[in-house]
Amino acid sequence: MSQDDERDDDHDDHEDHDEDEEHEGAHAGPWWTYPPILGAIVSGLLLAAGWLGSITGVLPDPLPIAFYLASIPFGGYWWAREGLEELISEREVGIEALMAVATVGAAALGFWEEAAFLVFLYGSAEAVESLTFARTRSAIRALLDLAPKEAHVLRDGAELTIPATELVPGDVFLVRPGESLATDGVIRAGASSLDESPVTGESVPVDKGPGDPVFAGTINRQGALTIEATKAFADNTLSAIIHLVEEAQGQKGKAQRFIDRFSRIYSPLVLVGAALLAIIPIALGGDPTEWITRAITVVVAGAPCALVMSTPVAMAAGIGAAGRHGVLIKGGIHLENLGTVGVVALDKTGTLTHGRPVVTDIVPLDGTDDAGLLAAAAGVERLSEHPLARAIVAAASERGVVPSEATDFAALTGAGAAARLDGRLVHVGSPDLFGELGAAPSAASADLVEEMREDGKTVVLVGERPVGATAGIRILGLLAIRDQVRPNAAAAIAELHRLGVRRVAMLSGDHPRTARAIAAELGIDDVRAGLKPEDKVAAIRELEREHGAVAMIGDGVNDAPALAAATVGMAMGTAGSDAAIEAADVALMADDLEKAGYALRIGRKARRVSRQNLAFSLVILPVLILGAAGGMFTIALVVTVHEGAELLAVANGLRAARA
Repeated sequence: MSQDDERDDDHDDHEDHDEDEEHEGAHAGPWWTYPPILGAIVSGLLLAAGWLGSITGVLPDPLPIAFYLASIPFGGYWWAREGLEELISEREVGIEALMAVATVGAAALGFWEEAAFLVFLYGSAEAVESLTFARTRSAIRALLDLAPKEAHVLRDGAELTIPATELVPGDVFLVRPGESLATDGVIRAGASSLDESPVTGESVPVDKGPGDPVFAGTINRQGALTIEATKAFADNTLSAIIHLVEEAQGQKGKAQRFIDRFSRIYSPLVLVGAALLAIIPIALGGDPTEWITRAITVVVAGAPCALVMSTPVAMAAGIGAAGRHGVLIKGGIHLENLGTVGVVALDKTGTLTHGRPVVTDIVPLDGTDDAGLLAAAAGVERLSEHPLARAIVAAASERGVVPSEATDFAALTGAGAAARLDGRLVHVGSPDLFGELGAAPSAASADLVEEMREDGKTVVLVGERPVGATAGIRILGLLAIRDQVRPNAAAAIAELHRLGVRRVAMLSGDHPRTARAIAAELGIDDVRAGLKPEDKVAAIRELEREHGAVAMIGDGVNDAPALAAATVGMAMGTAGSDAAIEAADVALMADDLEKAGYALRIGRKARRVSRQNLAFSLVILPVLILGAAGGMFTIALVVTVHEGAELLAVANGLRAARA
C-alpha cells in the first residue's frame, strides 16, 4: 500500500469513527428505545398492517399501498441518509445506494410490498448492526461509572465534598472503605487492599500503602486512605482506557481496509451490470417487466452487506472485551496481527522478573555470623545507589540488622565498593575484585560461587583488612543476589506453548549465564543475552525472517525499539504510564504476564471469526447474484436471504468477545 493510500484509509477511519459517534453513539438503554431499532419496528408494523389488510380484504385497494409507502421512511431514514451523505461528500456509490435503487425500481414496477419489505429488512439489519457497535461502546464507557461522581477533598483541615470533575493534581482527598477512587493519585496516609480489576483486569486485590500509586475506579476494600491526586478526572487512567479503546474500535485492520476498497469498485459495477442485464435483453426484444425485475433483484442480491460486516463487528467486539480485561489493543490491524503470531520474544528484567534484585543466600565464613556479615556489607552499601547495594541494605532491614557506621566510602566502578568501618577497611564486590586484591576464596567457596552463578545469581564477596594495610584481606563471607522471577512466569510461558506458539525467546541485556539459568527454569526455547537495544531489534528481525510474525513483550519505554520492530509490540504493566501505553501496539495494564496469552487467544478468535464471516459472505454473494440474474429468485426471497446473512455475520462476529 502506498503512503497516499494509507493516508486515505486513515482519513476514512477518522470519518467512519465520527459517523459512528453520530449515528451509533453508546446506547445503554433498552434495545427498543434505540432510534434506528424503533424506526424499524414502526416500519414493520406498518408493513404488516398493509399486508394483513390486503390479504384479508379489510383494506380495499389502494389503501395497502399507502401503508407500504408509510413504512418506507421509517425503515429507510437512517441508512438512506448515510448513503446520501456518502454519495454527496465522498462521491462514492455504497451499499445504501444499491438498496435505494432497488427500492425505487421495485416501487416503479408496482412491487410496493416487496419495496417496503426490502426497506424494512435492510433497515432492521442495519439497526441491529448499529446497536451492536453502540453496545460495545456502552460496555467500555460503563467503566467510567465505577469512578464516583463526588470526592471528599481535605482543605484547610476541613473535609469538603466536590464534584469529581473538579479535582486537579495536588488535591488531597479521602477514600473510605467500600468507596472507589475518583482519579489517579498517590497514597499519602493509610493502607488498604484495593480492587484494581477495572483498570488492570487483575481480579486479586492488591495491598497498597503510603507512596504507592493508585488509579481511578479502583475500589478501596478496607482502611481509610488519604490520597494526593496526580491527574485531573478527565485525564485519569480509566478515562485513557476508554478513549484508547473507542479510538481503536474506529481503526481498521487489513481485511477491513481491503473490503472497503473492494466495495468502492464493486458497488458501481453491480449497478452497471444490472443496467446491462435489463437494457441488452430488452433491446433484443425481451419482456421489459421481466428483465427490469431481474435487474432490480440483482441489485439487491449484489449488495455486499454481509461481506462488509464480516470483520468490523468481530474486531470491535474483540477490542472491547480485551479492554474490559485490562488489555488495550490499539486498533483492528493489531488485533489481526495478534492472530498471526507464531513467535513470542520477551525481555527479561521487569517482564519475566520483577526487576528488583533480592539477596537469596547469605554464607558467612571464617567465624562470621549472618548478622555480622550483613551489618558490614550494608554499612558499606547504604552509601551506594547501585541496585545490588539496595538489595543488600533491604536484606539487612528485613532481618532487623543495623548497618555498621561507615566513613570514607569509595565506589569501585564495575567491581564493588569500599568504606572504613570501626578501624577496618571493608570491601564489598565481585570475586574478580577480590582476586585483584590477592584474596581469592578457598576452593570450597570458589565451587559454591560457580554453583550459584550457574543458578543465575550474582555473587558478592565481603572482606576486611586493617586500615593502612596493603594485604591480608580476610573474607567474611559471600552474598548471592538475584532478580526474582515472577510467580506466574512459568505458567505464562507454558500457556504460550499450549497455544501453539512455535518459539518463545528471551532477549536480555543481562549476562548469558544468568539469562540461561532463568530460561531453563521457565521453559524458554531460545536465549539471546548480552544484547544492546539495537541487538534486540536485529534479533526480532531475525526471528521474523525465520519463523514469521513476532510479538515482543517488554516493560514499556525501555524496550521501545524492539516493541516497534516486532509485528506486535506488547508493553507490560503500563497502568498509569501514558508513555508506555503510547509506545506499544498492545498495552497489558497489569504486571501479569498471563495476559499475553489472553491477548493472543482473543486475536486468534477475532481473526478466525472474521475469516468465517468473509468466507460465508463470498459464498452467498455469487449464489444470490446468479440466481437473481437467472430469474430463479424473487425479490422477496433475495431480500430475506440477504438480510438474514447479514444478521448471521453480526451474531457470529460477537463471538470474538469470548476468548
